[in-house]
Amino acid sequence: PSQPAALPPSFFPSLPSKVSEDEFQSVLCEGCRQESPTLKLLPCLHTLCLPCVSERKAAGQCPVCQTAVPPASGVPGMDNKLFSNLQARLSIYKKILHAAHLFCDNCKTEAEFWCRECKEFLCTKCFEAHQRYLKKDNHEAKRVAVIRAGSAKDFLEGTRKANNFFCSNVAHENQTLSIYCKKCCKAVCCVCALLDSKHGGQHCDINSEIQQRQDELAALSQDLKKKRSSFEVAHEALQSKAAHLEQARSKTRQEVRQRVEQLVQLLRREEEELLALVEKRWEQGCHALAGELRRLDNVLRRMEAGERLVQKMRLYGTDREVMDMQPFIKASLEELRRLQPPAAGGLAQPDRDFDECRARLQAL
Repeated sequence: PSQPAALPPSFFPSLPSKVSEDEFQSVLCEGCRQESPTLKLLPCLHTLCLPCVSERKAAGQCPVCQTAVPPASGVPGMDNKLFSNLQARLSIYKKILHAAHLFCDNCKTEAEFWCRECKEFLCTKCFEAHQRYLKKDNHEAKRVAVIRAGSAKDFLEGTRKANNFFCSNVAHENQTLSIYCKKCCKAVCCVCALLDSKHGGQHCDINSEIQQRQDELAALSQDLKKKRSSFEVAHEALQSKAAHLEQARSKTRQEVRQRVEQLVQLLRREEEELLALVEKRWEQGCHALAGELRRLDNVLRRMEAGERLVQKMRLYGTDREVMDMQPFIKASLEELRRLQPPAAGGLAQPDRDFDECRARLQAL
């Protein structure tokens, strides 16, 4: 009889490799692995650039975890301002680190300083004027050499402090948004809070609200971290059962061949039928287990994306990014927290898939 095709090693999905990578590679598009100013955060918490999102509209699923994305009417997800801004800030750091010559943004002579507030390079002369005129605004300009000597993490932490956000009202647009209105669910400046009656006095310090949102995301992430272990156990159990299924297939094939070889030539037809039945049961079991494995694998990928996103938000997220993105991220994390791994007792039993074959074999 002809030999059935062997199961390819990649038939069953496995967890992503734990090989370490540059910490900031995760801010790239997870589809094309390129920098992009148009990053979108999908409900599954994976980040894709707009071209990759548009390319995957027809498939209707995330290319990383195969989770269904919203219908193709409009662009799904929300702008990942955290990763887009991190890319922009990292590009400045790379320029400082690798450029042979940096030039003053004002007079085009060689730059010695960089202001995190103005986001400009300054020569010594322009730096002195900058310090004299903007001292009251707490602008901090650092020497380029000092920035080069530091790490990317130091640079990002420093530039994070410079990203305050200001009131949208043109009458007092220079006012920092320092108050959170609980009635309107948005940040306002002191002038708006005092003069606009619609806020109704239901407000608190914006830093308290930001800290509360960061704490909520951290708590959700911690809960998911604990739950993730149960998903990993279920994933390993399914992989073990897949291996057991393969062993059961091999063992049953051997039993079939040994018994059939003892029979006369007239029973060869029965041998072929039995082997076909074994392959059918094995294939059915493979597809059933592979489907469950893929679902668990995708959930684990989403959990990893959530942990990574919350960590980056806590370390490097600006106040605006936290305010804009937290509700969306929180909803996705809560959805993940509601998921439950399959119970071990409900998993398939590979040995039973071959009972019919053994019964027929015994009848011979």
